[in-house]
Amino acid sequence: MQVKAIMKKPISIPKESSVAHAVRQMLDHKVSRLLVSNEDELVGIVTERDVGFFLLADNTEENLDKIPLSKVTKPLVTVDEAMKIKECAQIMVDRKIGSLGINSHGKTVGIITKTDLARHYLQKHVGKKRVGDFMTISYVSMYEDDPIYKIASKMVQEKVSRVILKNESDVPVGIVTFRDLFRIALTMGQKDDTVDNTDPSISVIFPRKGFLSESGFGKTIFSKEVMSGKIVTADYNDDLITACEIILDNNVNAVGVLINGKLGGVLSKTDITRALVSV
Repeated sequence: MQVKAIMKKPISIPKESSVAHAVRQMLDHKVSRLLVSNEDELVGIVTERDVGFFLLADNTEENLDKIPLSKVTKPLVTVDEAMKIKECAQIMVDRKIGSLGINSHGKTVGIITKTDLARHYLQKHVGKKRVGDFMTISYVSMYEDDPIYKIASKMVQEKVSRVILKNESDVPVGIVTFRDLFRIALTMGQKDDTVDNTDPSISVIFPRKGFLSESGFGKTIFSKEVMSGKIVTADYNDDLITACEIILDNNVNAVGVLINGKLGGVLSKTDITRALVSV
């Protein structure tokens, strides 16, 4: 099957936009990437992951509306509309990217993402692979009482876009993703200063520095205040299409994988893309 059969019309954003505008667009449209346009021409791509890592590492005092989109825009990798879907999946795995622009007669007319590949796998490959065949047998975790600057630091350190949160008994209770942090950024990230009330005997007001730094609002907000309270899961022995259904129905990028009833790893859209290459 050719890739043009599953491509979608891209959602674009003008290259003169700010990072804050891109974050709002991603949240409003519930997407993880936008194509960047210069008038009628698509000239790049901005992804949730790139925005997230940029903001987590940002140590300036700039308002999010003042940070230009060019700071996080990357070139768009494109393929011809006649390329086979499996070949596209191989390119995405090899280049560690989550999407491809689709060209027709020299013009970018669409886009495919790992979500499209997961939907394709669901429709075409019943009974081919199990969840356990492609899951990642590990996950990054921290605690629900950790301040969010520690979560942000962990994301940068481990180069991940999600962290599982545990309670004091080491039981997984929720998950924090870039989208959860983006919602905080759009409110707190617009302010010029931060009030630190972590010491009950004194309040301290100081300039906001960085997106989620220890010297900013990342110190005063705890992970349990922003986490998604439900970890969607699939079982190790489930058909891989079961995990595809759960991911698509819940609009998430990954599911937790249960082994004998306990969380033993994760299966992401990247893992599903690898599975598509293998069948």
